[in-house]
Amino acid sequence: MQIQDLKAKYSQLFPQSDAPICVAAPGRVNLLGEHTDYNDGFVFPMAIDPHILYVGGRNGSSRVRVFSLDFSELDEFDLREIEFSHQHRWANYIRGVCAQLLARGCDLQGMDIVLQGNIPQGGGLSSSAALEVGAALLMNELNGLGIDRVEMVKLSQKAENKFVGVNCGIMDQFASMMGQRDHALFLDCRSLEYELVRTGFEELGYSVVVIHSGVQRGLVDSEYNKRRSQCEEAVELLRRDLPEIRALRDVSPQHLDLVNDLPGDLAKRARHVVTENQRVLDGIAALRRGDLDLFGQLLNASHESLRTDYEVSCPELDLLVELCRGIPGTLGSRMTGAGFGGCTVTITAEAQVKELKAWVAEEYPAKTGITPKVYVFTASDGARVLEC
Repeated sequence: MQIQDLKAKYSQLFPQSDAPICVAAPGRVNLLGEHTDYNDGFVFPMAIDPHILYVGGRNGSSRVRVFSLDFSELDEFDLREIEFSHQHRWANYIRGVCAQLLARGCDLQGMDIVLQGNIPQGGGLSSSAALEVGAALLMNELNGLGIDRVEMVKLSQKAENKFVGVNCGIMDQFASMMGQRDHALFLDCRSLEYELVRTGFEELGYSVVVIHSGVQRGLVDSEYNKRRSQCEEAVELLRRDLPEIRALRDVSPQHLDLVNDLPGDLAKRARHVVTENQRVLDGIAALRRGDLDLFGQLLNASHESLRTDYEVSCPELDLLVELCRGIPGTLGSRMTGAGFGGCTVTITAEAQVKELKAWVAEEYPAKTGITPKVYVFTASDGARVLEC
């Protein structure tokens, strides 16, 4: 995936348009803090090397033309009338960003854009957030809008919520916009305060391995909405003893006795969120001390909580986690993302990555009939304007 290829396509398709600018926006993997974002909690994602590249320039009209090299498709719309596209669904993330910028009162001019991405699809690595964040940064630059990065994150999330119709939290867009090389991002999803935390993985000889289970996340939408409502119900019941709480984020581990007294599944759901928020805080403290062993143990504990309390894992994810944990040098492994399929994330010794890949490539298909996809990622910079 080369900028020169995108520039050549841009020149070929849009010879009359302005000289373009180039933007990249990365995907992300969440290291700790799963299903905490919509409970006003803490998350700890890192931006990864795969990204979406944009090459775009103004065209002096009110029309936007977007060509995807991945789909070999051209989408075209007028800024005066932006509607949802059923034909080019990938383009709705870009249409949504335009709609949000216009709703904000921004003066947008027509643009011609070529894009291409290499973020693995369908694994919970946030290709959609990268599409939105990259589009927002490109349009901000092309139109001289002067919008700050946090505002671009918010409007990218709104594009997905209001235009695309997916009720996502804000973590994915934040990680794609704010990531930094060799760092992960500690984000408070209530205040949007954030801090970049050095991971130390590479200098200490460890790699971040992400494995796609090959299971598409079919149950996510209905079960995700169900989990959200269960968390809200738990908060209502806990308010009898803790009247000040607004969300599960406000319930500390010292109140786990009250959590455990909740009825049935509500106790399990709330227990996961309360303990997962604490795992994020403990994990960051461990990294600051250079204690990767503890960080790995927290990944393991997170998976067990997601499997037994939040019940969003599946047999294939559990098998991948078990296989990865069986490799000497693995510090920890867990499912990552919404669950019911998608990916696992594992911290393992760099020297053992080859063995881990070989073991998973042999054992996982033998037990599931599915060929897994294995990626080794490093912490990457967030969305940025590139030399064009």
